[in-house]
Amino acid sequence: MPNRDDLTLYPTADGSITFWSKTFQEAFHSHFGAKQEAQAKFVIPTRIPEKANRLANAATDLSSHTLTSLNILDVCYGLGYNSAAAIESVYSVLVLGKEAADRESSPYLHIVALENNLQVPQQAIAQGLTKIWSPAIDEILQEVATKQQIATTGLQMQLRIGDARQTIATVPERWADAIFLDPFSPPHCPQLWTVEFMQLLANCLKFDGYLVTYSCAAAVRSAMLAAGLTIGSTTPVGRKSPGTIACLSPDLISPLSETEREPLQTRAAIPYRDPTLRDEATTILSRRQAEQSTCSLPSSSSWRKQRFNSA
Repeated sequence: MPNRDDLTLYPTADGSITFWSKTFQEAFHSHFGAKQEAQAKFVIPTRIPEKANRLANAATDLSSHTLTSLNILDVCYGLGYNSAAAIESVYSVLVLGKEAADRESSPYLHIVALENNLQVPQQAIAQGLTKIWSPAIDEILQEVATKQQIATTGLQMQLRIGDARQTIATVPERWADAIFLDPFSPPHCPQLWTVEFMQLLANCLKFDGYLVTYSCAAAVRSAMLAAGLTIGSTTPVGRKSPGTIACLSPDLISPLSETEREPLQTRAAIPYRDPTLRDEATTILSRRQAEQSTCSLPSSSSWRKQRFNSA
């Protein structure tokens, strides 16, 4: 994956500004609103505020030698908006709230962010795009972009630069309460939507944790299923199509409806595969096209036509 890009400013409808990537020919966020997307598509579905409150309420029951953290894995950190929204949602509970509690035993927020291109968060800081957040959170984002880490009262955060297929190896198994999966779209960045990468993400997830992404593509959802995850839909934000939420425990989310399951029986559901976790995008795309050409599943267009005629 490239680690240099030509970035241009891309205003969004909620007043926040993101970047347009010349390399990927996509914006980093939806044009409906970059800040809104971070909050509504990632933080709220993973129930981060509720988990933070539960940790804070249980803090008095912890021994002075026990640290309890709320752990977030932010895949494709980009401008830092998803992490910023998460910090904002728990700031008064875990970050500020820790000031009044026993620092040895009170809970804290721990974020591990993976990003291939350090230029992106640093350019976001340089152009003042992170000023949409409070001064305290903006200061956190600035330090992370500069030093790739921060450790303050109530917050630990590391920004790990490199190919996420390799840097994810630094994340322990069953560590994450929430995983934000926010790469560019599958046709432009298939490396991070494969069955093999989904398996790595599933390995990092706690049994009561959530993985969430903006995509509802059949290939993405089938890769999640192949990795042993249960999947559901998130509420649409700014567009008709929902995102996808996944977990290891079937009773934590509402299952897909029959209508949502039907595309998983078409060629569109053939997943992206990357057996060595090192293939280039063109290789992964060609591999999927070859598998689609030889499979017996109906095309998504014929499925839609049949569905329309039977309606």
